Amino acid sequence: MSVNKVILVGRLGADPEIRYTLDGRPVASFRIATNEVIVRNGEKETLTEWHRIVAFGRLAEICGEYLNKGTQVYIEGKLRTRKYEDRQGITRYVTEVVAVNMQILDRKGSSSGYTSTVKEEIPAASPEPSSHEFSSSQEPTSPEDLIDEDLPF
Repeated sequence: MSVNKVILVGRLGADPEIRYTLDGRPVASFRIATNEVIVRNGEKETLTEWHRIVAFGRLAEICGEYLNKGTQVYIEGKLRTRKYEDRQGITRYVTEVVAVNMQILDRKGSSSGYTSTVKEEIPAASPEPSSHEFSSSQEPTSPEDLIDEDLPF
C-alpha cells in the first residue's frame, strides 16, 4: 500500500493561468507560497517555499473564476512529476501538485469557504478528474451572503 497526498495552505503568487486541452477541457495552473519561520542563531527567519499547482475540469474553471494573486487557499492533491523536452531539446522534469480539493480561506473573497472535491481516482496516464462533487450546497454569490457559521474556521 502507498499514499500520495499533499495538503498545502498558502497564498497565490499570481492569478491562475487557464488553458484548454485539444478536446476543450480546462486546465488551471498557478503557484502558491507557503512560509515557515525558523530560529537561526537566535534570530527569526522566514523561509518561503513555492509550489506548482494544476487543476483540471470544473475545478480549473472555479480556480480561474475565484482565485486571484494573494488569495489564501487550502489545496489538497497528489504529487506528480512529469518529463518534457524544452525548446533546446533538453529533457526537463517538473514536480507539481494535481489539485483534487480547493478551498478559499480569505474572508474578503466572494467565495469564502467554497469547496470542490473530486470523487473519482485520477488515472495515472491522464491526471484529469472526470467528475466533481461540491461540498457546499449553495455557492455564495456575494460576501453579504456569508455568515460566520458558514465559514470553515
